[in-house]
Amino acid sequence: MNVLKQKDRQELDKKIPSMPWYVEKFINYKLPDLSPSSLLEYARDYDTFFSWLLAEGISDAPSIKDIPIEVLEKLRMENIDTYKMFLATKKDQANTKTTISRKLSSLRSLFHYLSQIAEDDDFYPLLKRNVMAKVEIKRTHKPKDTAAKLEGKLLQESELVEFIDYVKTGYPHTVSRNKQALYSYELNKIRDVCLISLILNSGLRVSEVVNLNIEDMDLKKKLLYVYRKGKNDETFKTPVYFRQEAISELTAYLEIRQLRYNPDKREKALFLAVANGSKEGKRMTKRAIQEMVIKYAKYFGKPYLSVHKLRHSFATDYYLRNDLYKTQDQLGHASPETTQIYAHLTDKTMAEAIDKS
Repeated sequence: MNVLKQKDRQELDKKIPSMPWYVEKFINYKLPDLSPSSLLEYARDYDTFFSWLLAEGISDAPSIKDIPIEVLEKLRMENIDTYKMFLATKKDQANTKTTISRKLSSLRSLFHYLSQIAEDDDFYPLLKRNVMAKVEIKRTHKPKDTAAKLEGKLLQESELVEFIDYVKTGYPHTVSRNKQALYSYELNKIRDVCLISLILNSGLRVSEVVNLNIEDMDLKKKLLYVYRKGKNDETFKTPVYFRQEAISELTAYLEIRQLRYNPDKREKALFLAVANGSKEGKRMTKRAIQEMVIKYAKYFGKPYLSVHKLRHSFATDYYLRNDLYKTQDQLGHASPETTQIYAHLTDKTMAEAIDKS
């Protein structure tokens, strides 16, 4: 199991005991088919919902774990509508339409299992009435809509190279008066340039970058072997190509990896970081990679850039040179419909290129 999935499985195992028995039953039923990461999101969604049931007085149970299944049977559509309103207007952080749809979809999956699949000792459904079957969950984003939101927020054409060059040579001039920032930069410059170059020349997800081990890389064939999102087969890593442009940065980083980060002999991770107070490099975390990209993007003048938008930037550039299905395969999309985002994005890119010429 890859590193992130192991961590999420541990968090899931900690969370399950605080859930009602029927939620634990559902999660165990889904474990062979869904990744621990997906099920952890389900569990978090259920935690939000059951906490709301208690706060609203819909259940007088002493804790989430003690909420009886009969409470779910007695829910009305007005309760679900009120819950949707609660999600949309939370004081601490209102949810987007996409997030609300996902949370409702998580609930519908649970209710469907309890009413259509799980049985009691007399072979009757555990849940006799399923209010979520009445709830229509509209699709909140289409490829064209997603493309519209991304317009102007990606690196295009020469900007991909310009961003890598900025991390190489421009950033130290920007922070020249900040000794601490310069010191940290000099320590990690080669790693940071390599990591950003790799994403912009392969389109890897941040989780795929985190999970990369040294043996997952074949420089001669320009291949990386990664655990793809949505594939639960932990015995197989998918080969993913990277462009020639990333070779020099990868080579430079591999030359200094051992000496600069001093990892334990058992540490297989490709990208390492040394925590404060430690002398040994450990696998970079997802958060560390995200914060690193945001830091450089801010000073580059594109504060909206993120690791995922670097992936989108590669994908848009790649799609201009290849067809839909090659792009789908390179990015590891389950459906070509997801890849259609780049068809809509490149309409504008091509129009601009024609105007320039």
